[in-house]
Amino acid sequence: MKGSTHRRCYCRDPHTGKPLGKKCPKLTSRKHGSYSIRQELPPREDGTRRSFSRAGYDSLKAAQADLDHVRALLGLVGVDDAEGLAQIAELLEKVAEEKAPLPDIEATRRRLSHGLDLTSRLTVGEWLDMWLAGKKGRQSAISRDESNIRVHLKPRIGHLRLDRLRVTHLTEMFEAIAEANVEIAEGNAARRKAFEDLAQIRWKGREHRARRKVMKAAIEEMEPYRRIVGPATRQRVRSTLRAALNAAIAQQLITFNPAAHVELEAGKRPKALVWTDERILHWKRTGEKPSPVMVWTPGHTGVFLDHVAEDRLYALFHLIAFRGLRRGEACGQKWTDTNLDAGLITVAKQLVVDGWEVYEDDPKTDAGARTIALDSDTVQALKRHRAQQDKDRKEWESAWVESGRVFTKENGEMLHPANVTRRFVELYEEIGLPPVRLHDLRHGAATLAHAAGADLKDIQEMLGHSSITITADTYTSLLPEADLAIAEAAARLVPRARAASKNAAPEAQGEAEAAEANVPDGADPSGEISGPGAPSAHAPLTQTAPDEESEAE
Repeated sequence: MKGSTHRRCYCRDPHTGKPLGKKCPKLTSRKHGSYSIRQELPPREDGTRRSFSRAGYDSLKAAQADLDHVRALLGLVGVDDAEGLAQIAELLEKVAEEKAPLPDIEATRRRLSHGLDLTSRLTVGEWLDMWLAGKKGRQSAISRDESNIRVHLKPRIGHLRLDRLRVTHLTEMFEAIAEANVEIAEGNAARRKAFEDLAQIRWKGREHRARRKVMKAAIEEMEPYRRIVGPATRQRVRSTLRAALNAAIAQQLITFNPAAHVELEAGKRPKALVWTDERILHWKRTGEKPSPVMVWTPGHTGVFLDHVAEDRLYALFHLIAFRGLRRGEACGQKWTDTNLDAGLITVAKQLVVDGWEVYEDDPKTDAGARTIALDSDTVQALKRHRAQQDKDRKEWESAWVESGRVFTKENGEMLHPANVTRRFVELYEEIGLPPVRLHDLRHGAATLAHAAGADLKDIQEMLGHSSITITADTYTSLLPEADLAIAEAAARLVPRARAASKNAAPEAQGEAEAAEANVPDGADPSGEISGPGAPSAHAPLTQTAPDEESEAE
């Protein structure tokens, strides 16, 4: 296809006013006028001709460089590729019309190879949709990414061009999220205060009813309760964006990932705390939990298990409390993976909740697929549960659903994990125990195993963690009694010429002697550990984690 450069000026004949064009006598000087280029393009579908033209170049060299650039773009596709040539021609027409810079040759080549529209500017939102549509993996992870994209990323940066996304854009986005947190907190506080004021208004009386009506109308106009976007959530939002941008780099759409360089507050795992008497008193007075992750003492766990001993899900709660299974793992456990004669269970599947839908999946990590040894009491609880299930199967006859799972509904159907959690809360609230999550029974199992003498490696394998760091950082809060025993044992390791008890008051000396008599020699505090609260048959049943246990979360 033909193309050329030429020089022209805009001088006019002083008498006629017509452009002089090539007849201008000043064109003999290279500094006079400017250069233009014109390149013929593939014809349109109807056969009409089209071309790329641009003027205003100061030098022939600059004009020739752009003409070569245009020809290189046309050379990205073969002469027999009519569709590709049409795309390039449309792109150059649009560039000429908008007087935009010529597109990068390599970037255009990449877009052609990936079948992307050359005339549109790919936005962050468009790419996130494309990336999510092709994402493979666990449905729960895909759902989390979809939520991050829909709620946070597309509303704030979806309109930006993908190739022009910068670290400053992401910094501004996360600052805006932090500012929105303040508004959310204020809105939640205002709504909570309105409900408190409404509760103070009497029900009877015309005036009181009118005030209640006005107050309810005001509450209806308020924003609903919303969750704060905490540091951990912001880290997950960045993780989603970083993965999507890494995929864009792999497809050569961009060369830089700004999400890898934005600085955020670390989302730290909350430390598990034990419900001591002081913390329970504070909770009763203020309604505040000292930590998002709270663990019952052995006494609390025993009281709870005694209370639910006749509940049809007792064996499930017992298994989680002593052997630390996750909720989904316990609900997904099958009889084919359970050997009560050998006292072993193999965690091979779990039930995952996506929205409200439940599906079966493999454990979260390779470490999650593990074999766990059972203590004799847990084996007996499971045997009693199996006998009750066999009785239910006979009563339901043909209506029984054979799911093959250890824990099921009355008719054999699989349990919904959310309903198990709801039942757990109902049961412990009946006897006024301090609040914990069902998952916190798992933390309690780790704490009990630690207090009974298991080391971190044993506990990691019992819980199915892929990293011992997770076990150390989150799941092993020592019981106060175990902490005290270790402190006493450590103090006795230092030889003293003069016993400290001789300087103590008689009462204190007596207490020290009593404490010393109750603490076993050595640093192992696994002797007698009983938490505060009513005595329970379950409280002393603390088992040491077996050495052969495997992994999973």
